[in-house]
Amino acid sequence: MRLAPLFTAAALGLAACTPAKETAAPVTQQSATVPDIYKARVDQGPDGNPINIAAVRAAYLTDRNQRQLVAYNGTEEPGTIVVDPYARVLYHVQPGGQAMRYGVAVGRAGKGFEGSATIARKAAWPSWRPTDNMLRTEPELYSQFANGLPGGMQNPLGSRALYLYQGSVDTYYRIHGTLDPSSIGKATSAGCIRMFNQDVIDLFAEIPTGTKVIVRSEADSLRMEGPMAETPEGYVEPAAPSQVAAIATPDTASFTSSQPASDPYASMPMTSVDTSLVTDPYATTDTAFVSPVESAVPGQ
Repeated sequence: MRLAPLFTAAALGLAACTPAKETAAPVTQQSATVPDIYKARVDQGPDGNPINIAAVRAAYLTDRNQRQLVAYNGTEEPGTIVVDPYARVLYHVQPGGQAMRYGVAVGRAGKGFEGSATIARKAAWPSWRPTDNMLRTEPELYSQFANGLPGGMQNPLGSRALYLYQGSVDTYYRIHGTLDPSSIGKATSAGCIRMFNQDVIDLFAEIPTGTKVIVRSEADSLRMEGPMAETPEGYVEPAAPSQVAAIATPDTASFTSSQPASDPYASMPMTSVDTSLVTDPYATTDTAFVSPVESAVPGQ
């Protein structure tokens, strides 16, 4: 799928979660075959018609990206969702010192959410619309989406969305599917927590509204996961002893849940964007589509 000229390069700089250029995982990390849970499947769309979900490519299924039951030593109650943006994983805490672990794509430094929230709303094949701030500040870019974008494989939220609130206040952050499976395991988005479509369908079925979500701080991640190092491909893995000294001390002054919730896309800087070809394995037609943002406010 070519990044079509729906928006200028500056506009794409404002987009929170534009698809990243695909990169292959190292041979030593990737799965040789696609496990059954990541194979192609058919799901019922919002209009009742079937939607084909393509298999996840083996190159994206690094060990840390694959859904798996792991030992868990956190103190959270079973049923809690714990997101670690620095280790780039999501845990669904289970009884008996275990958790189901999923790989996720997370917000770039300074753009992620930190603290606790609650899943106040769930949506299958959710619609998307720009925030009011987007429509007010950049009408030439987002007015075409003012009435929303219906759910489907060309919607940036993917197959499912979980909406994070603090009390009655929308945080504007979501746990949701993706148009770009190559981004999972990487820091390529601003604010949203993205999963493989197959994984978010699994998590969606397991959790009710009211589920508590905790997004770890950098200090908490270091304490629970240990130092992490980024690979040349953009994934993270436990740091080798020789790398530990080079890892910066966590900045504990970053965003916390005590700060007021705000639109995380309100003041994103304009930057140039690589508009080279991106192959979208989920595309069902030849129609080009550029995701303006991979997060959303509830449809009105």
